[in-house]
Amino acid sequence: MQFFGGSEISPSPPTPTTAGNNAHMMYVFNRNGVCLLYREWNRPLHTLNPQQDHKLMFGLLFSLKSLTAKMDPTSAEKGNLGVPQLPGQGCSFHCFRTNTYKLSFMETPSGIKFILVTNPRTGDLRETLKYIYNLYVEYVAKNPLYTPGTPIRCELFNTALDQYVRSIA
Repeated sequence: MQFFGGSEISPSPPTPTTAGNNAHMMYVFNRNGVCLLYREWNRPLHTLNPQQDHKLMFGLLFSLKSLTAKMDPTSAEKGNLGVPQLPGQGCSFHCFRTNTYKLSFMETPSGIKFILVTNPRTGDLRETLKYIYNLYVEYVAKNPLYTPGTPIRCELFNTALDQYVRSIA
């Protein structure tokens, strides 16, 4: 199966990069900032209500994308800080790490954003996010009963996602 970047994606999930890969949370946003899916597995502390949490996460991603594009040393076209960019424009980031978590990010050409928050010792999760995107395409995007832009309620997708996350935990 071909991934949008032209790289080959195998039907089997990628192997975990290190021991201790436990996922805490996952978000899927559309290009307008609507949270299509939010899942928790090992989130130890709940500090915000879900709507505030989703807005904060999308705002963080928006700001980081804008900052990385503005700081890009290879592009003369900097644009204005805070101006939305199209998927694939400018310099992009894949992850950042703090002392308590690692946030991995992938954006598709259609503007769907996948965010996985894991243990800080987790290695590179780009292949993992591509595999989750592949699950999304197979179980959600190709589903004739799914209306784009609405929350993902596909039980097959949720089950496959949970099984995969348990396998990397």
